[in-house]
Amino acid sequence: MIVGGGRRGTRLAAAMVAEGHAARITTRTEAARASIEAAGAECWIGTPDRLATLRGALDGVIVLCWLLGCATGTEEELSALYGTRLELFLTQAIDTTVRGFVYEARGGRTPAELLAQGERTVRELTERNAIPVRFLRADPSDVEAWLVDARGAIDALLGG
Repeated sequence: MIVGGGRRGTRLAAAMVAEGHAARITTRTEAARASIEAAGAECWIGTPDRLATLRGALDGVIVLCWLLGCATGTEEELSALYGTRLELFLTQAIDTTVRGFVYEARGGRTPAELLAQGERTVRELTERNAIPVRFLRADPSDVEAWLVDARGAIDALLGG
């Protein structure tokens, strides 16, 4: 399952679907549904701003990707996204089929200190709950390098 990622996430999902994997992408509005489904992925309407809208999206998910390194918003919104919302969502994922987590640790517009805060949260929770994790470090503006990094992270978690 991919939370966020926009066009990059859709390209990642298309690549994974082409290799025979199922993919689910969350989006905040119906506007992205057509492009998500054209990539062969399932579209789920939900937002990290209201975590309850994402809970059902975890059903049957093996690898969860939190691809919000280029998120935008107010300082308060971004702080919550990389703090309490990330922590609560990852806590919810513990009692599901999720067996691997990918965190986008480098961003475009998101302040580095917030990404680092999120990384610390991810490290703590995944370590405590023995969930394998991979961190994406590729520059999201270099889409091809980013895709290689993301696919490698997912493959590693799937044992490929």
